[in-house]
Amino acid sequence: MLRIDELIIGFDKGLRTLFAPARSTRPVPGETLPDADLDAAQRSLAAALMRVNHSGEICAQALYQGQALTARDSGARAALEAAAQEETEHLAWTERRIAELGGRKSLLNPLWYAGSFAIGAAAGALGDKWNLGFLAETERQVERHLEDHLARLPVTDQKSRAIVEQMCADEARHAITARQHGGAELPTPVKAVMQVSSKVMTGASFLV
Repeated sequence: MLRIDELIIGFDKGLRTLFAPARSTRPVPGETLPDADLDAAQRSLAAALMRVNHSGEICAQALYQGQALTARDSGARAALEAAAQEETEHLAWTERRIAELGGRKSLLNPLWYAGSFAIGAAAGALGDKWNLGFLAETERQVERHLEDHLARLPVTDQKSRAIVEQMCADEARHAITARQHGGAELPTPVKAVMQVSSKVMTGASFLV
């Protein structure tokens, strides 16, 4: 049974995720690297890709907050909260890089957050093994998505690439942790639906 204080805390986290500047306890990857001399097209592409990554982190925050809210085991809850903390850092890094590139965040972020929170809460309600399995599969798909972005980012944009590379390493570690805590392998149809949903979010966020 969820307590009213947990719901209030969850609502507060949502508002902070969407409207307050994210903060990182770790140094921003690539912070000391020189700025690349990007032309207008390269800068626009890098900003759009980082906007997609930022929206992905909005979704991750919402998923993990929803999952943690309904998780039953303290170990599962701790794993989800730890992953959410690192995703907050990713949020701060991508937000900063978007600003440096002269871009903007997606206008659809509130929609992504609401939908992802609902999905996360539903996954948590199914039980911890499926909850953690959902976390592991999410991280695997995000890792592949980030690898694709590394292939698309301008080679000279080392600042953006350093951020994406560190995010990719963190996501891989989150997936391993979820498996170690007993996450179950999701059925293939569920994975397919997750992939389709991800493509809708990334495609829309790239444009809007």
